[in-house]
Amino acid sequence: MKDKQNFEDDLKKLQKIVEELSSGSLSLADALKKYEEGIKLSQACSQTLSEAQRKVELLMKKDGKFSLEKFDEPKEEK
Repeated sequence: MKDKQNFEDDLKKLQKIVEELSSGSLSLADALKKYEEGIKLSQACSQTLSEAQRKVELLMKKDGKFSLEKFDEPKEEK
């Protein structure tokens, strides 16, 4: 199983890629590599946020009380 990277680290990498692409100083080949890396990081960040949202939704208030329900982790896509 691949080690999951920290969300904050992925977000910082994504921000750096956006800055590099916006600068216009990359060759076409380098820009395409950075774009592809950025897409992968964006998908990883989106998945992490979706998982966090699901966990929060499990803590919703029911009948005036907060309850915690069993949460099954989604399987990682390859």
